[in-house]
Amino acid sequence: MTKTNKLVWKIGGEAGYGIMSTGLMFAKACLRGNLHIFDYTEYPSLIRGGHNSYTVRVEDKEIHSQIQITNILAALNKETIDLHLHQLTKNGVLLYDNDESPVDKTKLRKDISYLHIPLSKIVRDIQGERVMRNNVLLGASFAVVSYDFAIVEHIIKDFFKSKGDAVINHNIALAKAGYDYITTNYKEVIKQFPNKLKKVEENKEHIFLTGNEACSLGALAAGCKFVSIYPMTPISGILSLMEHYEQRFSIVVKQPEDEISAVNMAIGAWHAGVRALTATSGGGFCLMTEGLGLAAMTETPLVVINGMRGGPSTGLPTWTEQGDLQFILHASHGEFPRIVIAPGDVDDAYNLMIDAFNLAEKYQLVVIVLTDKHLNESHKSLKKFSFETIRIERGKFLTDEQLKELAVSKQEYKRYAFVDDGVSSRVMPGQEHGLFIASSDEHNESGFFYEDADNRKKMMHKRFKKIETAMKDIPQPKLVGEKDAELTFISFGSTKGAIFEAMHFLADKKIKANFLQIKYLDPFPTESVINIIKNAKNVVCVECNYTGQLAALIKEKTGIEIKHNLRKYDGRPFFPEEINDYVMNNKRFI
Repeated sequence: MTKTNKLVWKIGGEAGYGIMSTGLMFAKACLRGNLHIFDYTEYPSLIRGGHNSYTVRVEDKEIHSQIQITNILAALNKETIDLHLHQLTKNGVLLYDNDESPVDKTKLRKDISYLHIPLSKIVRDIQGERVMRNNVLLGASFAVVSYDFAIVEHIIKDFFKSKGDAVINHNIALAKAGYDYITTNYKEVIKQFPNKLKKVEENKEHIFLTGNEACSLGALAAGCKFVSIYPMTPISGILSLMEHYEQRFSIVVKQPEDEISAVNMAIGAWHAGVRALTATSGGGFCLMTEGLGLAAMTETPLVVINGMRGGPSTGLPTWTEQGDLQFILHASHGEFPRIVIAPGDVDDAYNLMIDAFNLAEKYQLVVIVLTDKHLNESHKSLKKFSFETIRIERGKFLTDEQLKELAVSKQEYKRYAFVDDGVSSRVMPGQEHGLFIASSDEHNESGFFYEDADNRKKMMHKRFKKIETAMKDIPQPKLVGEKDAELTFISFGSTKGAIFEAMHFLADKKIKANFLQIKYLDPFPTESVINIIKNAKNVVCVECNYTGQLAALIKEKTGIEIKHNLRKYDGRPFFPEEINDYVMNNKRFI
């Protein structure tokens, strides 16, 4: 049975041979046909060598995550075949060069097609280099699915436009040679291959972003003007994209010597009245923790992105995990208010970054945006962002006129004045009559070092009052899915996509499910979560860590212990099939 516009394609090979660029071109060519895309990459923490793979899932409706099966496997080496051949579905296709990566004839699967392409010979004939075999496979892949090569040609032109016509034409020739080789030599396979790709004529104006790109665009939309980031997987893409837009948006982008400098630069920018961003991963965040306390004590706004990966120590630098939640909630010594936000997908990443900047500045506190490698580096197609509803809320800034009125009335400006909502008025450094001290020690209303017991109590109450005040701007979580569901999933972060897809699988089996995504982890939405769990029939907490950090947080805040927990901690994200299988293997849910 033909399955038009329903495909999973994977390319694999040794790092350094264009796996990532080919995967991106494949995805963009499908996007150019107005199709929906989700991609997923795997690569080791090596500069060169080791196995890389890039998986592109394509459909004509919105999709939210990768899945386990593959319809076409494009192999640049023998290792790719050994690692991924078992993922090919019945009637799947293996594209490979049998001269360089011979298949063991005794282990041939009878239910798939083995399409040999003389990759190296084709590259030599067109006077290319060995590294260009990837473009031959790109063209060959689109031939199998009967996709319009003109679209592929346009993508190659766009991808190599900065390198001149000679490079563009050379790469087009290689892709066309791969396309023609398949159409000439494997006509019957193409005819029988069930998964076809065809351009959808309706122009849906989709964009195609990673979580890193969405976070960056959200920060720019929120008015970020200063960026200080020391590169660290998986957030390095934020630094690269911000640097790319530095002149266009008149922002300052700095790569400091380490994460300590990065957070302190960001604090300095906020102190000067400029919206700033810093980002890191777990190891770098460890270095930033003292800076968090400085921002909290001086009541300086701060926005930090922490992109989680497998730990501890260097851990799994290029793989995903959700093991930093409890650390983020308690990072830095002492007690102070913070807001922790965890976007679940690309759309969340963009919108919640805008919220993060507004909350940080309006309430003069630390906001941490908790992402992970899977969200940071996976692309998803989605509708264009709307800029019409964006609001920039800068909070309590005193104008020059207001400061002058204070001076005329012989009143002192008090940076840390005790006020009912906990949020004192700010001024820009240099404003006349707005002199103040920003001290890292406990202080009085004017900022002077002060260890009086009553003052300490008042200052602690004042700082924590901000969270109580901010609650009016923090939305409560809501259930998504069937109201009378037999099963309720609870999670945070990038598990969102796999849960959505698993809910579709379960719906096909007539099993009703819904989903509670907790975006705001601190302050925790205690009452909402209690009400939802108490009214749920069966609850499963899904998270990518060993100890069940979200489940522990829920128990801490609500007193409810979740009995059914699905956890994964091998560095790979959840696949929807794993969630589906967990449910189907637990008959109490069915």
